[in-house]
Amino acid sequence: MKYMLLSALAAVVFPMLSTAQEVQYDNSPISNFNLKRYLGPWYEIARFDHSFERNMQNVMAEYLLRDDGKIDVINSGWKNGKYKVANGKARQPDPDDPAHLEVSFFMFFYSDYNILMLDDAYQVALVGSRSPDYLWILSRTPDVDDSILGDLLEEAESRGYDTGKLIWVDQSLNRRTL
Repeated sequence: MKYMLLSALAAVVFPMLSTAQEVQYDNSPISNFNLKRYLGPWYEIARFDHSFERNMQNVMAEYLLRDDGKIDVINSGWKNGKYKVANGKARQPDPDDPAHLEVSFFMFFYSDYNILMLDDAYQVALVGSRSPDYLWILSRTPDVDDSILGDLLEEAESRGYDTGKLIWVDQSLNRRTL
């Protein structure tokens, strides 16, 4: 009896696992990247939902080069009427792969930060991670032209990301301060 239950469970679970593994995504960073051009302020246009930014609006990130070659990362935004700031750091672990960064907001625990798409003028960016559960659309302005946004979404989808899961960030406060 126990063997039959385990066999039935395996018959259901194993096909689901193999189907889940068939979905592939491409998180490889772009090959041509200039960190100094990427530095400065970015507005978060859209993101996948995750606990550390849940319910945040008017979100921005600023990247500043430090004397030691690392990057200061300052994320800010509004949550439940309160202004929040998270200070972190980033590094480029491999000079031959400059669009792959690692970012830390807590001690020495780093997460992947892969620049998946970046326009020639460094005005919009698509950023992912090692996991398909993280995706951001960033812009130098609080609004992105629909045709450019379409290109970013198309790139994300071609890489296997489910763009239907994107949360569109309210940037109304940032629009008023420009």
